[in-house]
Amino acid sequence: MSEVIRTYEGNAAVLTLHNEGKLNALTAGMLRQLESYLAEIEHRSQVRCVILTGAGSKAFCCGADIAEWGALGPAEFARTWVRDGHRVFDRLARFSKPTIGAINGHAFGGGLELAACCDIRIFADNARLALPEAKVGIVPGWSGTQRLARLIPEPVLKEMALFGRQISAERALQLGFVNDLSDDTMTSAHDIAASLGAVSPRANEIAKAMIHGAVGEDRSAAIEALGSAAAAASSDRNEGVQAFLEKRKPEFDGH
Repeated sequence: MSEVIRTYEGNAAVLTLHNEGKLNALTAGMLRQLESYLAEIEHRSQVRCVILTGAGSKAFCCGADIAEWGALGPAEFARTWVRDGHRVFDRLARFSKPTIGAINGHAFGGGLELAACCDIRIFADNARLALPEAKVGIVPGWSGTQRLARLIPEPVLKEMALFGRQISAERALQLGFVNDLSDDTMTSAHDIAASLGAVSPRANEIAKAMIHGAVGEDRSAAIEALGSAAAAASSDRNEGVQAFLEKRKPEFDGH
């Protein structure tokens, strides 16, 4: 059985972490499935957003499955497990379409880092957030000390990462990390997704890239993507391509 379930509901692609017996702990297979689905969804124009959630009601994701990485040597742990996870998480964080985290339960370790990659985060009322890595002798490895440092105040992040303390979803809401609390996160996520019908998909994509450029999320790619789009819309671009194909000198008009 797939450990990540992909469904299409309304204008959204829903990705559900499906490892409930282990509180949706992330495995290497789940990372590969997430990456594959995101690549596929990126090119489906009828999909306006991605909703990410977890199976069951107890946990969204309790982090990385220790059985997967516990026996890895230092070099392999850094080279494959950490870097592969970063690649997948970055793909989600920099996805061109809006992403909504329907965080249906506790988000610990890699689960919290995964939630941080979403544009909008709707948490279950009783959910708790934690970075417990130090309790097993490691440190956050999938942007818990980097991306989260832009989203959670430094003293609170240190409280979590250095002391292993949990915080409530209510406190995370007050800190601005959580957009809203809900007793039905999927319904709330779909309500937000439905509002995309009133906005331009292209304007939506550009606004997200501009915000990411401002906050430092893949700034160089965001700037070059926006610049390239502007250049591609010019008559000079059309003339340049046509001249190349016709093997002649281009006559640019600056428009």
